[in-house]
Formats: sequence, C-alpha cells, structure tokens
Amino acid sequence: MSSADWQIMLTGSFVAVSCGLLGCYLILRRMAMVGDAISHAVLPGIVLAFLVSGSRDTLVMLIGAGLIGLLTTFLIEFFHKKARLQTDASIGVTFTWFFALGVILISVYAGQVDLDQECVLYGEIAYVPIDLWILDDGTIIGPRALFITGGLLLVVVAGILLFYKELYLTTFDPAFATALGISAALWHYILMGAVSLTTIASFESVGAILVVAFLIAPAATAYLLTDNFRTMLWIAAGVGVAISVSGYYLAVWLNGSIAGAMASAAGLLFMLAFLFSPSHGVVFRQRRMRKGAEKVRKEKLTSGR
Repeated sequence: MSSADWQIMLTGSFVAVSCGLLGCYLILRRMAMVGDAISHAVLPGIVLAFLVSGSRDTLVMLIGAGLIGLLTTFLIEFFHKKARLQTDASIGVTFTWFFALGVILISVYAGQVDLDQECVLYGEIAYVPIDLWILDDGTIIGPRALFITGGLLLVVVAGILLFYKELYLTTFDPAFATALGISAALWHYILMGAVSLTTIASFESVGAILVVAFLIAPAATAYLLTDNFRTMLWIAAGVGVAISVSGYYLAVWLNGSIAGAMASAAGLLFMLAFLFSPSHGVVFRQRRMRKGAEKVRKEKLTSGR
C-alpha cells in the first residue's frame, strides 16, 4: 500500500471521527440535517466574501462561508423557538432562503466569474496526496488536508473532553442544566458553531457528500448499538474509521469514486446495525417478541387457561 493510500484513508478518518462525534449531539438533539442545510446555505457567504475582498483565496471564502454558516444555525434555532416551527421546517426554510439568495448574488454581481460552491468548497478526497503544503523556502511539509483535518480533530476532541458536562446536560436535560446555571442557549450555539466550522473546513478536503454522510451515519449507527452516551461517542468514532477504510478499499476494488464508495459503506454499516443491533436491531427484536409470545403461550397452557 502506498503512502497516498494511507493519506487518503487517514484524512477520511480524521473527518469521519470529527463529524461523527459532533453528529452524536445532533442526532440526540434531533438536528441531524443541520450539516446538509449548512452545505447549501453558505453560498451567499462565498459570494459576499469575493465581492468584499475581490479574491478567490480559499481562506477568504472559508471565512465568508463560516460566518453565514453560523448565521444559518442561529436562524434555525430562532425560527424554532420564536416562531414555534418544527426543527425540520426551520432548517428547510433557512437553507433554501440562503441558497436562493446566493444564486441571485452570483447571477447579478458575479455572473462573469467562475465562482460557485464547486470551485471553492466541494473538494475531492482523491486529490489529498497531490495538494501539498509547501513553505516559502520550497520545503514540502505534506498533504495540506491531512494537517487541516488532523488539527480539526484535535480541537473537536479537546472541546468535548473539556466541556463534556455542559454539552451532556444541555443535550439531555436543558431545564436541569439551566437550573444548575448552565446556559442551554449558549451551549447550543457553541455546538452549532462547532458543527458549522467543522462542516465547512472539511468540505474542501473531502467534499460535501462525505461531510454530510460522516455527520449522520456514524452517529446514527452508534445510536442503534448502545444506550450509553460515552459508548456512543466511542462507537461513532470507530464506525467513522471503518467507513473510511472499507470505503476506500471498495473504491479501489470497483475503480470508482472514493467519496461515493465511502458514503455507500456508511449506508451499509448503518443497515447492518439496523438489522443486527443486539438492543435495537430488527432481527433480535423480532426474536425477542417471538420468545415473549411463546412464553405467554406456555404459561397459559400450564395454568390451564
């Protein structure tokens, strides 16, 4: 196996673990589609960043996209709380509004420029080995995406370790957290900000399809496999790595898209958990129901009723 293979799988694993850990909180807060909403809503941020700076530099675009991503999460929560809309309705209204605004801005102010999400944010994980970080003196450090996603993972893990109690209480019992003096609203926005920045920072490295898949699939799979939250975080991280490795080998075997293969592996692992999870799987649940019915039948026969 070449170093390029390891670099691709390692980059995918870094993103998968970062997104999977945050995805656990999103799943439990019933906001799993926030990542998908952000991927559409950041378009006006990209356009405005270009119009203000006159540059298509990646960092500038990411800053513009990040600000709009944060605004998106704020408006989703604002509409949910103030207008009493359901969360999915708030997400749908917000991201379609911002996406439409971005399309209008491009058509009016940037129609002559090759400027869209594809050229800035929608990366391709296969390009990781050739997108190198080169210093001014010509020294090659290594794949740029590997350092970005690795640093992102360290920040996410450190944030969860340092603020585990606050995030845990505001996720499972916001009223109790508020009674203890922990602001549920503040930690909601901190979490949504972390999701927004993680999503946008990962786009350029692995592409939008994988980011959305990594945000939801590992966490949803872990949710089916355990009722303990700490265990759920560990399982989500492990599933994320398994998705990256198995998806890459699947892509090599099929000679197809790496992102598509990893997303397909994510769906396959989720289906396996859905069917064979010891606690929530369909197969074991049906078996327990049959055993329960058989036990009741035997008790009735024994009692003569």
